[in-house]
Amino acid sequence: MSDARDDEQGRAEGQQLPPYGPPQPHGEPPAYGQQQPPAYSQPQPHGESLAYGQPQPPHGQQPGYGQPEQPYAQQPYGQQPYAQQPYAQQPYGQPQQPFGAPPGVSPRLADGSVPLWAPLYGAGPIDSVKRFFRKYADFSGRASRSEYWWVALATVVVWFGLGLLSLLAALPGMEVHADGSSDPGPGFYPFALVFTVLFFGTIVPYLSIGVRRLHDVDLSGWLLLINLFPYLGGIALTVLAILGPKPGGARFDRPRP
Repeated sequence: MSDARDDEQGRAEGQQLPPYGPPQPHGEPPAYGQQQPPAYSQPQPHGESLAYGQPQPPHGQQPGYGQPEQPYAQQPYGQQPYAQQPYAQQPYGQPQQPFGAPPGVSPRLADGSVPLWAPLYGAGPIDSVKRFFRKYADFSGRASRSEYWWVALATVVVWFGLGLLSLLAALPGMEVHADGSSDPGPGFYPFALVFTVLFFGTIVPYLSIGVRRLHDVDLSGWLLLINLFPYLGGIALTVLAILGPKPGGARFDRPRP
């Protein structure tokens, strides 16, 4: 009898209680000093989250809303992102230029025309001269190389032509003095008046197109002041005017109707 009793006592001492203490009745908190089993050790109903115990939404539904995502074609028109709207549905009068467009591409309106405030790349001589006078004192925005150099070529042609005509008009009635000096004939003075008006009347647009050309190569328009240095200033500006457009030059644009 003593041997059987000793065996039962040894088995009782060898048994260990569970780490969370004796089981508690359903719905009652554990006794003080006893640990409560974690939530993940308890079985969860089907469809509930193991971390929070909240029901998981069915596949294809967003949490918190309970509504399935609508396909792109079924979304209302006004809720489509701007970048996903069709090209023809952009507001009229706004420039249509794809994001990240390479330099040298003019922004265009809905009707395909280039707005006046934007540079006109690939401009012809007539369009360049028209924009030169229409943007008479516009120092904002950019001017393409074609705009600038067509105007420069037109200036050379006009001044050379007027100079030749004034010389021919000054020959009749010209007086030559004994010291070698001469007085032009009366036909020269109308051309002298045209020279004067043309010179002072185009100072501002020449300055503005020079500033816009510097903007197109992403440079400040104040660099036009280096033309005050004789010879070297003019050469430096000529080199800068030959450079191609830079993407950063778009920061000088001022879109307007």
